[in-house]
Amino acid sequence: MRTAVAAIRSLVTYVAIVVYIAVVGPVALGLARLFRSKRVLYQAGHGGVGLALRLAGIRYRIVGRENVPACAVVYCSNHESNVDPAVLFNELDPMLHVLYKAELHKVPLMGTAFDLGGFVAVDRADRRKSFASVDRAVVSLGQGNSFLIFPEGTRSRTGELLPFKKGGFIMALQAQVPIVPVAVSGGRDSMRKGSGIVRPVKVTVRLGAPIPTAGLTVDDRDVLIERVRTAVQGLLDKGSAWK
Repeated sequence: MRTAVAAIRSLVTYVAIVVYIAVVGPVALGLARLFRSKRVLYQAGHGGVGLALRLAGIRYRIVGRENVPACAVVYCSNHESNVDPAVLFNELDPMLHVLYKAELHKVPLMGTAFDLGGFVAVDRADRRKSFASVDRAVVSLGQGNSFLIFPEGTRSRTGELLPFKKGGFIMALQAQVPIVPVAVSGGRDSMRKGSGIVRPVKVTVRLGAPIPTAGLTVDDRDVLIERVRTAVQGLLDKGSAWK
């Protein structure tokens, strides 16, 4: 019975989001180009993501907002479910930029919206393009834009932290901005492997104390990675904030 209800709820969510994108997407893209402002895209994006989360029954709590400094930062998060990016996008920063896998740029409308919104695609198969992407992100950080990275590079199927990739840390080091460790838990049961059904879950997002990069160089990247990874793991070990 619960599976049937979740399946119906998922179908309603998918249909609603497709309609939302079809109606709101082109309008938001047109206004963004006309007024040369990405703010309207972010407003439309937050609206669509918020709608999807509510319809799917995804509830979440944010712990540690007071830890985020009033400057551009790099949010470094674990990644265990498809729910994570949606929750983080809607809650971390009203104009959050994202370092994302280049394959997603091929999705209709998404690639254009990401470009206009200032997101940066990373092609890990091409070293030269990857470095160029990091350079663009560094410039954007210097302009005051905060970024979200998922340094594991893919979802963890077990919930255990995977090895961290270096690109996002090099970006933070070159921009000399703090890294805020982020731990997301509770979303892994929302979508089981091979299933399109989205099950209601309670997600906890924990934000840790910022880790400074000022004065560090690219040569310090491995030590920085280990420090951030340890911080993320420590946040995960605290478990859910839900009673």
